[in-house]
Amino acid sequence: ELCSSLAGIMLLEVFLVLGTLLMYFLFSKKKEEMLPFKDGWWGRGQKPVTKEDSSIRPFKVEITEEELSDLFRRLDQARITEPVENSCFHYGTNSVPLRKVVSYWKNQFNWKKQAEVLNKYPQFKTKIQGIDIHFVHVKPPRLTEGQAAKPLLMVHGWPGSFYEFYKIIPLLTDPASHGLGDEHIFEIICPSIPGYGFSEAPHKKDFNSVSAATVFYELMLRLRFNEFYTQGGDWGWLICTNLSQIAPNNVKGLHLNMVSVSKLGLTDLLSILLGRYFPGLFGFQDEDVRRMFPFLKKWLYRILSESGYAHIQATKLDTVGCGLNDSPVGLAAYILEKFSSWTDMEFQNLEDGIPESREFSLDDLLSNIMIYWVSGCIVSSMRFYRENLGKGIGTQKHEK
Repeated sequence: ELCSSLAGIMLLEVFLVLGTLLMYFLFSKKKEEMLPFKDGWWGRGQKPVTKEDSSIRPFKVEITEEELSDLFRRLDQARITEPVENSCFHYGTNSVPLRKVVSYWKNQFNWKKQAEVLNKYPQFKTKIQGIDIHFVHVKPPRLTEGQAAKPLLMVHGWPGSFYEFYKIIPLLTDPASHGLGDEHIFEIICPSIPGYGFSEAPHKKDFNSVSAATVFYELMLRLRFNEFYTQGGDWGWLICTNLSQIAPNNVKGLHLNMVSVSKLGLTDLLSILLGRYFPGLFGFQDEDVRRMFPFLKKWLYRILSESGYAHIQATKLDTVGCGLNDSPVGLAAYILEKFSSWTDMEFQNLEDGIPESREFSLDDLLSNIMIYWVSGCIVSSMRFYRENLGKGIGTQKHEK
């Protein structure tokens, strides 16, 4: 009887433990944490006690004749180094096609015409957290009765700009005119990240993606959008993700065309080791296997060979930036290398590694470079790497 009683008590204890665990998993939801909104001050000096000017001012891209003359003088006086024979783009931007770009820039590229292209959409500036924020704001040309446009915040990255959205804006704001369904029509807001293009650079340290997200959150509220959608690539993916973490009740949808994982689990590591041989075990399609393996060659070696710029920009960027901000040819070589490799890695094997593509023309490339040149923003744009990566990867709350 004693053994029977003890067994009954032990069984009851087991059921109590199991019941407690079951109740815990059924009724205890994981606390969903939001990123706190931090109202920063990124202007010069101390934050003033007076209320910030919240007016929204029209803006147009302009460059004076003196600035153009200075640009042409620098292009004429550029010292371009001879490349190693048969090096293509394996050493970076090859100076042979670079000379052709510089010649086109001097003799054929029409900056005034391209400035008109940049100015075809309404642009504005407004002061937020002490710095001027530049943005493009495009409303739909037509809406049917009872139809409302969906506000969409679109955020670029490095070495891009607000200009990279220009060809998709009409498809989003006026889809019917382009043979697309008009069930969803968008109102587009494309800001320049602070320190990029025509947005003022932060004057204080520690302006990272969360800081940018708070600025853009304030921007959307200032434009009277309490609910909106977001889209981001490159740095835009992180800024928009942080924005959805800060304001999950305001962000109704998040679309990303880039995503980064800072922490790998056991399954991830096993997929790297075994995924080539047992793809079905990890849910890999044939295309996944083609892109991933052999892993050392296609990922580790490529990261080592292609990420030098990120290490520089996350550490001693001002040193390199001094040269890039002083030389338009140096700036072009630095940016064009990224547009070449990141469009197609096979371009490195071509003598002319800057081919025009369906996605962009040489005029498009030079327009983007001119945005960096006329605004003098290359150094401040590179600083965004320092502020986001300087403390290490996976160390900040929003990454977890």
